[in-house]
Amino acid sequence: MAFKAKSVARFVPLSPRKVRLVIDQVRGLGVDQALALLKFMPMAAAVPVSKTIASAAANAEENLGLSRDGMFVKEIRADEGPRRQWRRFGARGRFKPITRRSSHITVVLSER
Repeated sequence: MAFKAKSVARFVPLSPRKVRLVIDQVRGLGVDQALALLKFMPMAAAVPVSKTIASAAANAEENLGLSRDGMFVKEIRADEGPRRQWRRFGARGRFKPITRRSSHITVVLSER
């Protein structure tokens, strides 16, 4: 039976659509390779994704006793978090509604 280590980052203030652009790049990679790739990625979503992967790797090492070398990103997804309604005031006394989206990032690591 292959052990699985999981980590979840909740209420990340980025839209899930922007986070999915980053997580599609690291799905299926090894942990060290994914963290190295995310370190040099220019997108803002790379920081919370790399923190979540590092947290899942630390969970696997500490709780399950697995080595970091043999682990890979088995499952990674960005689900939609709560939306926050905001407003920007416009001309002639109107206001323009803005939806500020958030996301929940889930990472599951497994050993090869």
